[in-house]
Amino acid sequence: MTEESLPPLTERLSALRWLRQNLFSSWGNSLLTVLAAWLLWVSGKSLLIWTFVDARWQVVAANLRLLLIGQYPAEQAWRLWISMLLLIFLTGNSLGLWTKSRKFLAALAIFPLALALIPFEMEQRLWLLGLALAGALGWLAGHSAGARTSSRSGTSRAFENVVIVGWLIWIPIFILLLRGLTLEGEGWMPLVTTNLWGGLLLTFLLTIVAIVVSFPLGVLLALGRRSELPVVRWFSIGYIELVRGVPLIAVLFMAQLMLPLFLPAGVTVDRVLRAAVGITLFSAAYLAENVRGGLQAIPKGQFEAAYALGLGGFQTMLFIILPQALRLIIPILVGQFIALFKDTALVSIVGLFDLLGIAKTVLAQPEFLGYQREVYAFISLLYWVISYGMSYLSQQLEIALNVGKR
Repeated sequence: MTEESLPPLTERLSALRWLRQNLFSSWGNSLLTVLAAWLLWVSGKSLLIWTFVDARWQVVAANLRLLLIGQYPAEQAWRLWISMLLLIFLTGNSLGLWTKSRKFLAALAIFPLALALIPFEMEQRLWLLGLALAGALGWLAGHSAGARTSSRSGTSRAFENVVIVGWLIWIPIFILLLRGLTLEGEGWMPLVTTNLWGGLLLTFLLTIVAIVVSFPLGVLLALGRRSELPVVRWFSIGYIELVRGVPLIAVLFMAQLMLPLFLPAGVTVDRVLRAAVGITLFSAAYLAENVRGGLQAIPKGQFEAAYALGLGGFQTMLFIILPQALRLIIPILVGQFIALFKDTALVSIVGLFDLLGIAKTVLAQPEFLGYQREVYAFISLLYWVISYGMSYLSQQLEIALNVGKR
């Protein structure tokens, strides 16, 4: 009979005890705590007064729909809500299945409920409540399936495959719902042209498409740069170095202004598609170097062990080397994805009305002249919330995968 080991005793740390141990453990620390609190109050007092007293947030309330979805028809906004329901349900599935943390259940349920406090219309608040419910149900379904993973049950493995397939088909479903199925003005899902896409919707679309497409392209370029075939290696090196030597704004200008000059007469390419292609190609070059750094961090013994087991070069790279390399560079990849999300603001310079471009149109309205601080503070908050969410998810993924531990 084996004795079951008991978990170590843990001290229950109250709020007052935490304050005493971390902020007021000595006279010196107490003095520094009081001084820091005074400096924070002095530096932040004016900001707090402006935020809650002087700021005129009616400019945001009056243009909230414009900032979020641009000129997308209000009667077709249900298509965007359906896409968000699918997205947050898949997110809940993934977090419940692979992270097991109950913090995400609270975040998925509370965050949409907090957004419902914003002065939306009743229909929009009902959709937000639906998002909270979809996130909670998705997490519970994923957590329930993840609890059976340890038993290697066929049901749990099938659920993992369904979640992966769901992520693969979500993007085409999103674009299909966004664009429509029937001719413009006809049918139950009429065509919505890209000149009506704008605001946070366009920023989100460009970011998702660029991340999903540039990731496999960057991996292929990184592998191509290490290839033993001279043609493949030099092509990859030439592409990476050429793109990395040009700023993103130049790539966007080339895509928007120069590309039509090389197309046959009568042939046009959608402006949103041109911007998405330019951002994707630019991001792929930088991602390739990040992946190459991860590949170089893998010891040579990993290759030798794989070859000793009879695996070929392709199998070794696909099943042994590449998963370890990608696991090592998760912080770098997420940092690049956050930078990519913020760099999409440059498309406003080439005539697309993303979140920053829509903000400029709001400030051009005669009744809202001089409201720059309120508008830019609001869109800065949107950028920060999404960027911090991506960063937090990456940190939890690192914890789940034990990144940085041996």
